[in-house]
Amino acid sequence: MRSSKRAGRKRKWLMITGVILLIMLFSGGAYAYSVYHSINKAVETMHNPIDREKSTKRTEDIQFNYREPFSVLLMGVDERENDKGRSDSMIVLSVNPELKSVKMISIPRDTLTEIVGKGIKDKINHSYAFGGVEMAMDTVENLIDIPIDYFVQINMEGFQEIVNAVGGVTVQNDLSFEYEGFTFPEGELTLNGKEALAFSRMRYEDPRNDFGRQLRQRQIIQAVIKEGASVSSLWNFDNIFDALGKNIKTNLTFDEMVDIQKHYKAASATIDQIQIQDGSGTKIDGIYYYVIPDTEITRIQDLFKEHMKID
Repeated sequence: MRSSKRAGRKRKWLMITGVILLIMLFSGGAYAYSVYHSINKAVETMHNPIDREKSTKRTEDIQFNYREPFSVLLMGVDERENDKGRSDSMIVLSVNPELKSVKMISIPRDTLTEIVGKGIKDKINHSYAFGGVEMAMDTVENLIDIPIDYFVQINMEGFQEIVNAVGGVTVQNDLSFEYEGFTFPEGELTLNGKEALAFSRMRYEDPRNDFGRQLRQRQIIQAVIKEGASVSSLWNFDNIFDALGKNIKTNLTFDEMVDIQKHYKAASATIDQIQIQDGSGTKIDGIYYYVIPDTEITRIQDLFKEHMKID
């Protein structure tokens, strides 16, 4: 029981990833000095350049002024003392302003795939443990078959602070349940940080299992985006960006974020949640893996290639 609770806690990061989209896409454009200063200070803290060879799937640098599609790998990492940790949850986002859309897919952490740079097949979340951000990006890039341009790594312990900084979130709940002392009836719910955390953790009481949990996590992402982009949040930018600076690492620079905000806001019109439609859990040599058939992987690859205008 204790291990399952610990695993649930490791996944809570997913609910704050929308705040990064807030910075990159939906921040409203009002760059008064105080807001500009807060963002710049936060991004200086967040910026974490990586040592990664240029992707063979991206032969030229992205030109943001040409509004070229790009992708982001969102990772939640529980890094403990003397332990590199594992990326226990992953989301891939592709952003296309011409189509006015963002595509989002959650990759199950137990997905069996080739670990690029290690020469073995293993659970996809082990790629971070083996080779850090660089190996995780390479492995996801190989699985989805699109260039993974940027990463956002989130400290899972910072979730509540960020949700509270945007003033809480509102979601539509399709399954009545109780979890960690909270009751979640069906219908519209307004949640604070602790409630949103519990809402996204529950897994075993949901007949959809991990996919039900991922659905609730994506609901929280979209709710954070909505709240963070609201006019009322302009008055709370200091708290929002302070929370971001303490809990997020990314290879995006401040100038890149400004360019994205300038040229890519149209992408916020639609956020499509891509579901894995075919896959199953199985044990190999006594170890649990989630296996996605080649036909389903190809379907997902084609969706993202089309969205990113990749031949």
